[in-house]
Amino acid sequence: MTGYWTAMPLALDIATELGDALSFAFGMFWEILWALILGFGLSAVVQAVVSKGEMRRLLPDDSPRTIVRATLLGAASSSCSYAAVALARSLFRKGANFTAAMAFQFASTNLVVELGIIMTLILGWQFTLGEFVGGPLMIVLLAVLFRLFLSQRLVEEARRQAERGARGRMEGHAEMDMSVKAEGSLWQRLRSPPGFTATASYFVMDWASVWIDVTGGLLVAGALTAWVPNSFWQSLFFSSHHTFAKLWGPLIAPLAAILSFVCSIGNVPLAAVLWNGGISFGGVLSFIFADLIILPILDIYRKYYGWRMAGFLLATFYATMAAAGLTVEFLFQGLGLTRTQRNAKVEMASVHWNYTTILNIIFLAIAAVLVWRFLRTGGLSMLRTMNEPPESPAHGAPAGAR
Repeated sequence: MTGYWTAMPLALDIATELGDALSFAFGMFWEILWALILGFGLSAVVQAVVSKGEMRRLLPDDSPRTIVRATLLGAASSSCSYAAVALARSLFRKGANFTAAMAFQFASTNLVVELGIIMTLILGWQFTLGEFVGGPLMIVLLAVLFRLFLSQRLVEEARRQAERGARGRMEGHAEMDMSVKAEGSLWQRLRSPPGFTATASYFVMDWASVWIDVTGGLLVAGALTAWVPNSFWQSLFFSSHHTFAKLWGPLIAPLAAILSFVCSIGNVPLAAVLWNGGISFGGVLSFIFADLIILPILDIYRKYYGWRMAGFLLATFYATMAAAGLTVEFLFQGLGLTRTQRNAKVEMASVHWNYTTILNIIFLAIAAVLVWRFLRTGGLSMLRTMNEPPESPAHGAPAGAR
């Protein structure tokens, strides 16, 4: 009996700590739910009128005009990192320039609308502005590094490996092209039955592609908030040494992202924990930029392009992510735009009758309509093919959109 009574307080402590972690995770989820629905809805609208077949034709080389075009097309695409990586390989295999494909990949995870909305809610508008300044800068730096160090021999080696068709995640989702090609204005196409179906399909498919990362990011962020004291983060990021911390943060942040296993917008809650813990402004941005070099995605690069290209991508991506974070850090400091309050929205579960609850109800109703349309037009069959190679008509438009 003595052992039983000794174990009881320990079990209660563990249960309390676990409850706190889950409460923090739910609290963040409740704050950003409406923004997630809004962001994915806007993204779905754009994807419904942007053809993936047209993308390939528009990315023939690595000229500045093509890189700008790749950036804009990427920003109009899905925010799922796995889908972006798969689509970039598809573009490359079908004739797009490799540098342009990588620029598209960067933009589709770092310059999408849903990321900006979530960052504003959790971290503050300064970080959103920093993201949309640093993202294009990162793409420019990447194009320069590729022009200087990427050999044609390595590109051809990567192309031969890409042609082997090794499997990654979200390949089916990346290949699906449900865009509306009918005549008429943008509004007329969107409000037509095929436009409504395409929007609903992209909305649900994008949710299905990122829910694991969003859930994982929220749970890990909740656990870190509840269990790791700020003193640990302050020591890791040298927050008491202000000048060195500004240099150290962007350099170490991509490594932290690599080890986090969380990508897409799921790493924003983690970034909030790091910001409250003491990482620099530029370090937060470098951490968010680094969603394309987490360990699972590095393994996909190995499968897609081979070991040598995977190593090249890791080195160049890491360098551009760190450099972009450092540049924005000192640029914003000079302009007086750096956020100083370490009060990112990481809070316990709390549901009150306020504007957040009202917005969540409104957007949940909108989401329900889109899900209903998705299910009514044969969407479930598409969900089963999200991780399959595009070998059948199932990867085209849903029945209701044809």
